Amino acid sequence: MSNTEEEALAHDDADPGHRHLFHVPPAEGGRYPEVAYLAGNSLGLQPRATRDELLADLAAWSRLGVEGHLEAERPWLPYHELLTAPAARLVGARPAETVVMNSLTVNLHLLMVSFYRPAGARTRIVIEDSAFPSDSYAVRSQARFHGLDPDATLVRLRPRAGEDTLRTEDVTAFLAAEGHTVALVLLGGVNYLTGELMDIPAITAAGRAAGAVVGWDLAHAAGNVPLALHDWDVDFAAWCSYKYLNSGPGALAGVFVHERHLGDPGLPRFEGWWSTEASTRFEMTPVSRPPATVEAWQISNPPIFAMGPVRTSLELFDAVGMPALRERSLRLTGYLERLLDEVTADRPLTVVTPRDPARRGCQLSVRIGTGSANELTKRLRHEHGVIADAREPDVVRFAPVPLYSTYHDCWRVADALAATVEKHS
Repeated sequence: MSNTEEEALAHDDADPGHRHLFHVPPAEGGRYPEVAYLAGNSLGLQPRATRDELLADLAAWSRLGVEGHLEAERPWLPYHELLTAPAARLVGARPAETVVMNSLTVNLHLLMVSFYRPAGARTRIVIEDSAFPSDSYAVRSQARFHGLDPDATLVRLRPRAGEDTLRTEDVTAFLAAEGHTVALVLLGGVNYLTGELMDIPAITAAGRAAGAVVGWDLAHAAGNVPLALHDWDVDFAAWCSYKYLNSGPGALAGVFVHERHLGDPGLPRFEGWWSTEASTRFEMTPVSRPPATVEAWQISNPPIFAMGPVRTSLELFDAVGMPALRERSLRLTGYLERLLDEVTADRPLTVVTPRDPARRGCQLSVRIGTGSANELTKRLRHEHGVIADAREPDVVRFAPVPLYSTYHDCWRVADALAATVEKHS
């Protein structure tokens, strides 16, 4: 390659990021001690602070027993409130609109209880054809729950022939023409497969103008791109925290509900122990008195030891700030793109992520022309110490995460691909 390893190391000296705050796994192959970890869009690396913070919460349990609910250094009873403000800042929301709870698809179901209310001709649910399977399963089951045929109820928006990503104008044109039949728009903020960043404000405005409710799955957007959910007038959103938010496998998820819906007594919602006002929770009355905040969507008491890693990560994002991370993401992803341009020019590889930096986060998806995506990622890992992410049959995803990825990691990806994938014959 014309781009040298020395140049990559020089970029790292000038733009170092925050790799020192994370544990980086050792490499199992190649000539470097640590992996080049570009799978942060599946599972983020562990912050070094997580272990000590989690052990401190465990120590409170061993020292205080039940009294830890009120007497721990971070008391368990209001523990979830420690996550509210930083989570709200992360997604551009107000604290009353934001809560951390459950897992992503559970939260989507709880939100659809409230916001998918098919009636008359307005029954359809709009998703992208390449939505993450869990979202597809969830909305299909919601249609069945309402006695509807999921095949007739779901609208799966597809890119134009010969293209890999949706065009905003095609989404908004559909909503303008067919929106009177749509009850719910539920799209991924960043598409998990292609890395396309959707135009959330434009699509939200089009959906709401058509009379539909608009929700977003932000699993690949939260912690990846700047968000302004309140100002964009999004009805609801949910996101996980084990990808870009580095909170551990299966970590707790987040929920946003716009303040115009808060305190609405006509909105159906499942309730439980944590849905009632905190100040009256221990009066043990049989009827819930939900607060006029998104906390009314909570059901069970929060799992403290699962919340600890999320809190630790959110504090890190607060310290660094999404604007700075986005700027570094643009530099780092742009650098990887330039390297891949050179490698893919004479190999059966195609980058399918939009080239416009405003239409993507820190992910570049590469379609391979021959062989298996799984086999390629295995070779990258075991022969070169590069961890990427396969989506069968033919897409390999590379995520240069601005918190901990380096320019040298990007150079190693390109160098490994060049060595592993043969040139056109």
